[in-house]
Amino acid sequence: MVDPDTILPNERMRQGALDGEVTQIHRGDQYADEGDRFEIDGEAFEVVAVRERRLGDLTDEDAHAEGMRDLDQYREILDRAHDNFEWDDDSEVVLHRFERVA
Repeated sequence: MVDPDTILPNERMRQGALDGEVTQIHRGDQYADEGDRFEIDGEAFEVVAVRERRLGDLTDEDAHAEGMRDLDQYREILDRAHDNFEWDDDSEVVLHRFERVA
């Protein structure tokens, strides 16, 4: 069992997962493996995909799956959340996609 705070680092993301609005997150490092599970308020989730990507490969669809309006808003949030953050299309990130399980 993975700590949900490790995968989803803030309350907005955890609530978005509970609401079904957040189904993935990209992080700078890998925090879970496929098949790992975590719980939020008694609801179980399973990590169904983990893979490396580049920031330049992210799309509006990816941003939407992370609870954002579009890629522009995603970039703004990253800029605000991380000191000295600079978007670099070649920067590697790790996708963690998850689904609610019964």
